[in-house]
Amino acid sequence: MYKYNDFDAAFVAERNRQFRAQVARRIDGSLTEDEFKPLRLMNGLYLQLHAYMLRVAIPYGTLNSAQMRQLAYIAERWDKGYGHFTTRQNIQYNWPKLSDIPDMLDALAEVEMHAIQTSGNTIRNVTADHFAGAAADEIADPRPVAELLRQWSTDHPEFQFLPRKFKIAVTGSPNDRAVTAAHDIGIRITRRNGEIGYQVIVGGGLGRTPMIGKVLKDFVPQKDLLPFVEATVSVWNLLGRRDNKYKARIKITVHEHGIEAIRALVDERFAETRAAFNGADLAIFDEIKAQFAPPAFREASEDAFTRAYDGDPVFRAWADSNLAEHRAPGYAIAQISIKAHGATPGDATADQMRVMADIAKEFGHDELRISHEQNVILPHVRKSDLPEIHARLKSHGLATANIGKISDIIACPGMDYCALATARSIPVAQQIATRFDELKIENDIGDLKIKISGCINACGHHHVGHIGILGLDRAGVETYQITLGGDHTENAALGQRTGPGFGYDEIVPAIERLVGAYLEHREDSTETFLQTYRRLGMAPFKSALYDNEGARVAAE
Repeated sequence: MYKYNDFDAAFVAERNRQFRAQVARRIDGSLTEDEFKPLRLMNGLYLQLHAYMLRVAIPYGTLNSAQMRQLAYIAERWDKGYGHFTTRQNIQYNWPKLSDIPDMLDALAEVEMHAIQTSGNTIRNVTADHFAGAAADEIADPRPVAELLRQWSTDHPEFQFLPRKFKIAVTGSPNDRAVTAAHDIGIRITRRNGEIGYQVIVGGGLGRTPMIGKVLKDFVPQKDLLPFVEATVSVWNLLGRRDNKYKARIKITVHEHGIEAIRALVDERFAETRAAFNGADLAIFDEIKAQFAPPAFREASEDAFTRAYDGDPVFRAWADSNLAEHRAPGYAIAQISIKAHGATPGDATADQMRVMADIAKEFGHDELRISHEQNVILPHVRKSDLPEIHARLKSHGLATANIGKISDIIACPGMDYCALATARSIPVAQQIATRFDELKIENDIGDLKIKISGCINACGHHHVGHIGILGLDRAGVETYQITLGGDHTENAALGQRTGPGFGYDEIVPAIERLVGAYLEHREDSTETFLQTYRRLGMAPFKSALYDNEGARVAAE
């Protein structure tokens, strides 16, 4: 993973020093809140519903054990003993005191972390596939690309006051685990005639006006990627609507001008940026790639894994659900669910963070990843060590076998924390997970992704959930709209609204009716919810939701 050089360390230290002085001026009244707001947002500090919130960048979701332990320490020392992992592969602290923020930032700097550009109209934390460098289906590790983009975009003088925030995601696999089509720019590593290059997608995004991105360039050679991305952002920076923040995102720019016009403008600008770069970025990229060399994999007998898998049904269920195929023989990717039934999606206590850090240090080549689905990944673990890893996770409430299942719910903080939210998200997620755990049909349901947002900003990615839930305020009453058929993968699609919304007390029974319709209409147990929906369309699910007979049967 990337290590700070002397410049990085000095840059972050100076930013923290400046912000410490700004915080002191806010506290003594020298700065008003209006004057302080742009300064705090540049350093990842929000003013939420009940308190300040600090959003910390976890670049492309990669952490080592020392960094995870420091996150745990910060949670205990200056917050309420937990942190919240987000769909942007960040961590948020929801209860810090303003006077403590400078100390928190200095503590982050001790382990080469910061909160710069996790807010504001800038290029935000660059995200990547959480299986990067480990996945068996990977063409190339996307993290060096993400790190190159992070260095280029941090404090970029042209891009500090963009029309709106700007989000970039990178994947190195044809199986898209980074939701690239729902980003301002999505980058997919590809190969043509043996040459590594990039497909660049532009104009994706969720929120008030959800759109799937369009292919701007099908193949950009490796040497041209950074000047091409700079050309794309430069074009939007000039065209983007600053008169209306609801129409300022690049997706609206692409929609208003058309992809062909945007492509022509980007190509024109690219001719200038390509000449200006002079290859300096390629030398830096080579240095970065060297820092992402794979660990020294060690072969070992898989007998312990096989014995546990054959003899322990609890371990087998966890292995079947939470493990993914690794590129190295004898290894697996272990996904740690931090979504125990009834828990808050994405929340991890300081103790849990330390447990995961210890396991990564002892068994996982000192690497952890945060996924956009708000779980934690051990990307490199030997199969022979998995029984011991599972036992440790189980003893700390971290061995829930539900990855990809109905209780593995993405949910934003909602009205419990967020000043923008119009409805609660967390309790809905908790109640759905608890209800289907009571019914004991989660394994029979199989692959089903529910995503919940507490307002139209869609931080819970509800538009691309197999079942999406959007909480809204209707005349002072929480109402939940349902969408079906969303997909965040390489086959990205926006969900379709089913019809009228449901009240807070009605939403869990409504989801139960939807699942019942799926179980009734699927061809067999191998057909997933999404496949059944695509085969049959909306009609049987809408009937289950709204027909009086369907409601009566569910009530019984």
